[in-house]
Amino acid sequence: MTEEQQHMNSSTVENGERKEKKPIILETDEEKRNRMWSLRIIYFTMFLISLGFSIVLTGIWPYLDKLDPHAGKEFMGLVVAANPLGQMIFSPLFGWWSNKMKSIRLPLMASMAIFCISSGVYSTLDMFENNVKYWMFIARFFVGVSSANIAVCRSYLSAATTVKERTDAVSMMSLAQVLGFVFGPALQAAVTPLGTDGFIFMGFTINMYTAAGWANVFLGVINFVLFLPYYFRDCRIAAKEQMLIQGKETEKETWKSVKIDYTTAWTLIFSFFVISFNFVLLETLGTSLAMDQFAWTKSEALYYMGALLSIGAFVACAAFLLIPPLCRRYSESDLLIWGGFFIMVLGRFIFIPYRGDIPKISLDREFVMENGTMGLYDEDDPMVLGCPAQTQPWCATTLQLQFPEFLTGYMISAVGYPIGVTLIQTIFSKILGARPQGTWMGLFTGAGCVSRIFGPLAVGSFYTRYGTTWIFSVTCAMMVFPMIWLYFLKNRLYIEDVDVKSVEMKNLNSNGTIPKIQNGTNGYIKDKSVINNENETNDEQAKFLANGSS
Repeated sequence: MTEEQQHMNSSTVENGERKEKKPIILETDEEKRNRMWSLRIIYFTMFLISLGFSIVLTGIWPYLDKLDPHAGKEFMGLVVAANPLGQMIFSPLFGWWSNKMKSIRLPLMASMAIFCISSGVYSTLDMFENNVKYWMFIARFFVGVSSANIAVCRSYLSAATTVKERTDAVSMMSLAQVLGFVFGPALQAAVTPLGTDGFIFMGFTINMYTAAGWANVFLGVINFVLFLPYYFRDCRIAAKEQMLIQGKETEKETWKSVKIDYTTAWTLIFSFFVISFNFVLLETLGTSLAMDQFAWTKSEALYYMGALLSIGAFVACAAFLLIPPLCRRYSESDLLIWGGFFIMVLGRFIFIPYRGDIPKISLDREFVMENGTMGLYDEDDPMVLGCPAQTQPWCATTLQLQFPEFLTGYMISAVGYPIGVTLIQTIFSKILGARPQGTWMGLFTGAGCVSRIFGPLAVGSFYTRYGTTWIFSVTCAMMVFPMIWLYFLKNRLYIEDVDVKSVEMKNLNSNGTIPKIQNGTNGYIKDKSVINNENETNDEQAKFLANGSS
């Protein structure tokens, strides 16, 4: 075909004038670069917020015990639960706020300012003379308020990705979130050599407990700067993609044409609560469980649990890398049920002790000396290491959880959890469609917050009163229920991926605009697609222009 013939076929005649038919560009190359950069900032934010929660998990109990020896494990559970409590209350509010704003910049910058201030308060608790445990609770509560921006991040990710990109993007966001969860305790372990005394810097005490909070402050300032207009630009594409696919003229028409499957949506929210509860329970319980079952000192527990969680981070990374190829081979629903929930059920079942003897029983730190005065064992004295039967009577009757089972159960969970949370979020986002998802993501995030509230409280009450056999039996049963329910709903979990790359030229109007499509069809779309960006589609444009009138 000659160049003149190609030009003739790439145009139409209207009122005696020849008009070029132009492809519709979903986004330019520069817009795509800005969009990808904005998503990377969102990934970093998710990593930091998760890090802010987990970096103090393994250190909260020994830190609280040092500041106030009479606080007890039950108050420790309240301190850990303060973070998700603040997040639960403010997540729907932040989601609603982001829906009302043209850009998510202001909500996110406000949240990072709160994060830095409250982390700084946590790191200076040794300067408070009275009511230290309550100040710790307040500091952790406002760290939780700042982490309500997770709802905003999830909503933005859904709006800033195409349907085909969604699974990979949510995988990256979940990877960032889980890495924050697992690297937090690793960083806590890394500063353990500072000891409880540490050193003084500019009037502040830097020790193995406060260093974690100062790390949050430093990273929070970096995150705040990244949301300045020079670095972050709000780039949304999901609604535009659906406008082209559905043949709608406005974004509102697009998302209103897709009805929400409320049964499936609420099932996914409940499933997210259950799987998050199980993961947070293990992270919160890990240090005290290890000290009870293996008679470790506080320093040993911090070090070994940090190392174990670091290994879990690499296992989780491998699981995340496997999600996209596995989703191309198996349906997302099957992978969620069998690769996520079933594996988590196995992990919890392995934690139920079934062999060996009871754990080493510890003595009370206070004792009566021969002269009748009260003495106090050192906290690292072998006599006071082990399971405290005085406050936890089950220690004297429940079998010890053996270390191989503890290690195996954790590693299995490190595989199942990332697969589960990633696919729950992916499917949930697709079910909601192209509509603004701030409020729904607030509810979704709130479910995760509830799990993180009940997880620490379960440590403070259920574990303390009933022990390992009961708590892991109950959590195992909790995982089975949503797994079965998801299996019955799995046909409703399937959302078709759409690869948006090219427009069928001959079905456009003569001026290159989108025609009005009758009955909601997308007849102007070739293979359900439009042009993604300029560089990737030059050949496609030439091909379509050459065959536009054939």
